Amino acid sequence: AQRAAKDRAGRTQAARATYMQGLSAYRQAIGRPVYPDANGSLRITWGKVTGRARDGQIWTPFTTAEGLLAKHTGQAEFDAPDAAVAAIRARDYGPYVAPALGTLPVDFMSTVDITNGNSGSATLNARGELVGLVFDGTLEGVIADWAPDADRNRSIHVESRFMLWTMDKIDGAGRLLKEMGVQPTTRP
Repeated sequence: AQRAAKDRAGRTQAARATYMQGLSAYRQAIGRPVYPDANGSLRITWGKVTGRARDGQIWTPFTTAEGLLAKHTGQAEFDAPDAAVAAIRARDYGPYVAPALGTLPVDFMSTVDITNGNSGSATLNARGELVGLVFDGTLEGVIADWAPDADRNRSIHVESRFMLWTMDKIDGAGRLLKEMGVQPTTRP
């Protein structure tokens, strides 16, 4: 199994090299640069917070605490902690409400181009403020390493207000919040 995996990885790398040669030649022929491939290196990327329409579905840019509660089944990845469920039902969001949404944001999508290894990277807004952490991409974005498409690819970020709310209201991490310069609403 290990030998087969190494063989497959080698063939994939060779195919990628051939693909990149063809892509480079094509892009040069039409006078356009090749999209930079920064896999395995430090990089900065940018994008826009935005949703997406797909196959009659509309994905809004933000998921909310109410959406988290609506998906809560108590099973596997849809098993929210009891304290979070109770706080959401009570709408106990403290100062972490996003005024534009009127509720607590949980995640957001963007056109930020990510690749393997970017999970946990800081997401900054135009003012350089931490607004989240990138952690995943949509299924349609899996091909982005080969063919990036801002109309199709979306990255998913956990929202900083949700992280702070969780630390404050759910985990009781008031001391850590104070150390970070955030005034907790619950007692440490």
